[in-house]
Amino acid sequence: MSEQDNKKIIRWLFVVSGLIMIMVVFGGFVRLTRSGLSIVEWNPVSGVVPPIGQAAWEAEYAKYQQTPEGMYINHQMTITEYKEIFYVEYIHRLIARFAGLFVVIPLFYYLFKGIIPWRKSFVYLTIGALFGFQGFLGWYMVSSGLIENPAVNHFRLTIHLLMALFLLALTMWTALRHVHHFPPVINKGRGSLPYILSALTLTILVIQITWGGFVAGLKAGWISNTWPLMAGRWIPNNLFTQFDAWWQNLISAPVGVHFVHRWFAFVVLGAAIWLFFITKRHAYSANVHKAVIYFLGLVAVQITLGVLTIWFSVPVYLALIHQATGLLLFVVAVYIRYEIVHTPIPEQVVEQATAVPQTGD
Repeated sequence: MSEQDNKKIIRWLFVVSGLIMIMVVFGGFVRLTRSGLSIVEWNPVSGVVPPIGQAAWEAEYAKYQQTPEGMYINHQMTITEYKEIFYVEYIHRLIARFAGLFVVIPLFYYLFKGIIPWRKSFVYLTIGALFGFQGFLGWYMVSSGLIENPAVNHFRLTIHLLMALFLLALTMWTALRHVHHFPPVINKGRGSLPYILSALTLTILVIQITWGGFVAGLKAGWISNTWPLMAGRWIPNNLFTQFDAWWQNLISAPVGVHFVHRWFAFVVLGAAIWLFFITKRHAYSANVHKAVIYFLGLVAVQITLGVLTIWFSVPVYLALIHQATGLLLFVVAVYIRYEIVHTPIPEQVVEQATAVPQTGD
């Protein structure tokens, strides 16, 4: 692959990564404005065109009025108000369609032009396929709020979120490999503490984001507007009362998921502090050190944003900033992981430079 073609691939993949981030943040806006259930059908092609004319709008509005949300929550909503939430969800789906086309069209162009060899196309085809699957997951999530309950299933919402994160990580990782011309994995570092800790930190962050998805799906952010206490206690009295199985309260009860999410944040902070000192001790490159410092600072900012979001009863702007910061944390954590996996620490560089080459007999 020529340097010029490589730069084209890099730009394409980073733009795709940016589009994924925009979709995730805008998806948060859809949720916070309670617009996600406004379009009750999934029409990937014909759905590109919104209702045109009064009759079409009335027909669309009538469908919405037959949903649980339309019947029980927004039964007094006017058609003008309905248009507002419709267009929020419509724009979200439109961005998703555009992003999907921006993946598929350049991908097949690069394949048929030979810029991406077919024998090396698996990861790129996987990204394209996962975009389509993510669209299905979005509808799978929405459909759970159109049958009985006027809210989407929080597990489906979280799966939709986690798939977006996986897509973002895969796209970013592939772009970074192009930037660095496909560097080898530093096998000797696999057993090192930074290697293990970077993976552990990323895993802990994903767990925290998972519970953030639960909080969003169950609207658990409104359970308590005090911090650090909940209902005047460090451990609320009703933490384990909604379900018989104690663990189910921690994944399906609003009080439980809120409690876990607010305190597990400090596990993320602890991992970030540990990662900072470990990478500093191992004298990694300036890129690694800067990224770890940014990560640690962002964790502190994110915890502050979380507390403010609680105190002010989940205002849309604060909740969106909180979600966007969490997404940025994930991006930085993936970058740190990439750098540690592919960059040898100084003592490895010295050993590689001074190693005596093996000669055959």
